[in-house]
Amino acid sequence: MIAFPRATVPVPDAVANLVGRQLPEPIRQARRESWEACVNLTYCRHPRYEEGRQLALAGIAAATKTLAAHNPGLVHSWADLPGLTR
Repeated sequence: MIAFPRATVPVPDAVANLVGRQLPEPIRQARRESWEACVNLTYCRHPRYEEGRQLALAGIAAATKTLAAHNPGLVHSWADLPGLTR
């Protein structure tokens, strides 16, 4: 899964947007696709949604492959899934 490492210092939204616009378009697209797949994965918790879960995992794997080829630091872990209590 994909995400930027968490910073200990808050970053203003304008600065984060400026940094994000510096990434190449295929990388930005892969980040969007992986985020959407992560959100879909959190909705597929019931066993009857096994096919949806497998599709979401395949989307995450494809996006992670693209991001890791560009920068291994962009790859997320399971802790970055939305909706998890920490």
